[in-house]
Amino acid sequence: MITAFVLVESERTALATLGGKLQQIDGVAEVYSVTGAWDFVAIVRVERHEQLAEALAENVAALEGVSRSQTMVAFDSFTDLDIDQLFADGS
Repeated sequence: MITAFVLVESERTALATLGGKLQQIDGVAEVYSVTGAWDFVAIVRVERHEQLAEALAENVAALEGVSRSQTMVAFDSFTDLDIDQLFADGS
């Protein structure tokens, strides 16, 4: 499983709706509205790099209201949660 964290800066006029639009993109598992230099953090979980490229280039970047984005791909996870098991159970 490939996990990426996508930081998204929104145009002011899109702040109220962009989070929901990000959540609808295939591969986006979670979206958070955050404080600081970025407006949203989207967590993307996909099986293949090609899916990640599609989610980012064809979907996130194309959304109306996205000013800019930055993506960080996770190399490893340090958590007590077994994320793969959570998704396998449908939770």
